[in-house]
Amino acid sequence: MRKSSRLFEIIQVLRSAARPLTARALAERLEVSERTIYRDIAALQGMRTPIEGEAGVGYVMRRGYDLPPLNFDPEEIEALRVGLAMLARTGDGALQKAAERIRAKIEALSPEADWLQVAPWGAPLDDPALGCVSKSVLRDAVRQARKLRLTYRDADEEESVRVVRPVAVIYHLECVMLAAWCELRHDFRHFRVDRLWGCDLLEEFFPEQQRTLRQLWTEQHGYAAGPQVIG
Repeated sequence: MRKSSRLFEIIQVLRSAARPLTARALAERLEVSERTIYRDIAALQGMRTPIEGEAGVGYVMRRGYDLPPLNFDPEEIEALRVGLAMLARTGDGALQKAAERIRAKIEALSPEADWLQVAPWGAPLDDPALGCVSKSVLRDAVRQARKLRLTYRDADEEESVRVVRPVAVIYHLECVMLAAWCELRHDFRHFRVDRLWGCDLLEEFFPEQQRTLRQLWTEQHGYAAGPQVIG
């Protein structure tokens, strides 16, 4: 988590807390060290954020403190609410948790809108107990331009192992797909994430090639790659 995001998150947590929170509690919540929390609290206090307390006792936010209002009109906020709710359809647990954090920030600064409802049905949720590959791992691999070794079973249950260079993650209503350059086929392939039975991050990166590969993939396939296009 970037420092700016972490500082914002500390403010949000303290604003909603019913009692003082220790640095340890904040560190566990934000998955950082206590030393990082102490530095962040000092930085916020240096910016005149009204945080009171001390190490070993806990920290509280002085009542009445509020963040500047979001610069969105009502329709833009409704668009954000619907878009965030629709992330439940992706089956991407990490994105859903991020959406919940964003939604909490919106709720803190604008009236409720429980009349906006989005059906949650869509791609299956990540479930490590069933051998599902985490979609966040795939997104990390694309972001880092990092090769993957995939164990894939096609529609006929035939299994193959591929080393691929991931270029995009595509969210369809009923499934999620990974678009990648397949070193076995020497071509682009699209892998349904729910048919991945293994995924290993390799210590091989291809940042110089990824932009070219993504441009080529976009020209050849773009968002037309539907669930029927299998690796």
